[in-house]
Amino acid sequence: MAKKIFDTGSHPFQIHSAAILSNLRNFFIANNSSSIEFWECPSKLKWRFHHEVDKDSKSFVVTPSYPSKISWEYCKKSDSNELIKLWKMTFQASEGKGKNFLELLNDDLNAVEPSYAKGGLWLQLLGHSNSLCTRATRAITNHAPIREYRLQFFPNMEFSCPCNEYPIESRRHILHDCKRFSGYWNPRRDMLKYFVMFLNANLNAFAFNDSLVSI
Repeated sequence: MAKKIFDTGSHPFQIHSAAILSNLRNFFIANNSSSIEFWECPSKLKWRFHHEVDKDSKSFVVTPSYPSKISWEYCKKSDSNELIKLWKMTFQASEGKGKNFLELLNDDLNAVEPSYAKGGLWLQLLGHSNSLCTRATRAITNHAPIREYRLQFFPNMEFSCPCNEYPIESRRHILHDCKRFSGYWNPRRDMLKYFVMFLNANLNAFAFNDSLVSI
């Protein structure tokens, strides 16, 4: 109980906690022998003072004022929202993401956006595996060990898909058409969760695992 009372992080209005702690500080400074005792009094003991406090607290009408703009929770949420808003504007308006950035969709068929809630949608699906996260990053940015990417640096090399059914081994071909990666049935690979399922079902997709890795 003492920990709950003095834990400022558990209260929505930190300014009130600060005021209480300030008064307590003065109380202890005024007299070195000052002390506070905590008595445990379960309701089953039917202590009359406990009954009076319970009755008084239930009859007290509080005017809702949360969220308080001076609370730690409100400030943290406000700063996070502003940061994400700025990131979205900067990301969309700059060339930072590259012209080949793969826009993936959420369950509502809207573009996946950054979020700090529960680690964000990306980390929920990818954060448990370094190799999965790496292959997903390669595919999303199109900086992957596939011939479409290598063609930018080695224009004279072979760039047709090893499946022999497409003139170029491109990201789109791998995700949607290539028979080498058929261990997956859902066609909506433009959705993040199905995109991740595709990568889980095809461990060689966007991985350095062929003879061209030494180039």
